[in-house]
Amino acid sequence: MPVGTLANVKTLTPDQLRLTGAQMVLANTYHLHLQPGEEIVAKAGGVHRFMGWQGPMLTDSGGFQVFSLSEMRTIAEAGVTFRSPKDGQMIHLSPERSIQIQNALGADVIMAFDECPPYTASWEIMKASTERTYRWLERCIAAHQRTDQALFGIVQGGIYLDLRREAARSLAALNLPGYAIGGVSVGEPPELIEKIVKATTPLLPWGKPRYLMGVGTYREMAQAIAAGMDLFDCVIPTRLARHGSALVQGARWNLKNAKFREDFTPLDAECPCYTCQNFTRAYLSHLLRSREILAYTLLSIHNITELVQFVNRIRTAIQAGTFANEFAEWLKPSEAGEVEGVKEWRGEGVEG
Repeated sequence: MPVGTLANVKTLTPDQLRLTGAQMVLANTYHLHLQPGEEIVAKAGGVHRFMGWQGPMLTDSGGFQVFSLSEMRTIAEAGVTFRSPKDGQMIHLSPERSIQIQNALGADVIMAFDECPPYTASWEIMKASTERTYRWLERCIAAHQRTDQALFGIVQGGIYLDLRREAARSLAALNLPGYAIGGVSVGEPPELIEKIVKATTPLLPWGKPRYLMGVGTYREMAQAIAAGMDLFDCVIPTRLARHGSALVQGARWNLKNAKFREDFTPLDAECPCYTCQNFTRAYLSHLLRSREILAYTLLSIHNITELVQFVNRIRTAIQAGTFANEFAEWLKPSEAGEVEGVKEWRGEGVEG
């Protein structure tokens, strides 16, 4: 799911996004609440009509973004109080308020309000946080007013597998429309993400969508799919594009490098995207060196298509029974510090 934080996937029109093969888009409750406000989105007919995207949409709860404001917020059982980074006003966001905002935004899938401590938190702190997330989930369920929106619960627990397993079992018993694993891609090494996913996913109900939040590299997605995950979101494809980088078969290329200046071949001859079918590496390099906005659009089109094509190939391989063999290279355990050179680009998980 490409990330469209403020009801837009950066530099792309909805038609351009559709041509990448993307099926679903993620928007951000917290950011849309601050600007323009859920009331305006609701008056426009909901987030789909507001941004002109007719496909499925998901809104996250805003919990991760609020908790990233560690110096500007206070956590209590009632919810979180924080100072708006836009105008300095104090805002209170509770489970009920998060659901109310998401009901007004009108996405197809909405997320429960959760607490997301840093992965370095102690077992005792993480246990208390995980238990609070469950209580907040119960309040989200009670507050949810729309039958046309699927409410997903989020498994927390940090790096502690016992807490993850306990949380997964508790959430599974609620028979929700779908489930997510949260609190990953927050700075921990990739091998820990792999352990968390492998330990947690089998405990989530089969036949229900399972969503790994904030993950979007080849290796991480392949390993998570092997464990049984279905949905992913990540800012990597468009963020890399805005930094002049292309994803090509899982590797990151800096198109500002001198070797591309006279390279008149397509970015990837095997890629079906608009960019690869019409432009050369030399032209893309020229646009980037000239700081032309078109460069970011063309690279975003390619990078999103790249990830969509990757998971499409996995789907075909699963149906053919060849997944383990065809994707063996990507299913190898992650090595310490290795995320295809993309780790530093994850940032705060917000497409800002």
